Amino acid sequence: MTVYLDRQPIVVTGGLTVAALLALSESPVARLSCTGQPRASFCGMGICQECRVMINGRRQLACQTLCHEGMQVERTV
Repeated sequence: MTVYLDRQPIVVTGGLTVAALLALSESPVARLSCTGQPRASFCGMGICQECRVMINGRRQLACQTLCHEGMQVERTV
């Protein structure tokens, strides 16, 4: 399936989370903190909320969201 990460198409296999997609990309950074520090998935289960990204125009946790065909993922950096 094809998922769009920052408007760039990436072919992934089914069952992959958006956090795993970020980890496999050139940069695992999901967002910048309010002080400008890069943040990425840390706990992998939604507790830390460091992996917040925009998915199809809505803020969601990358670690709790499975990739699906045509998904638009935007890092909030």
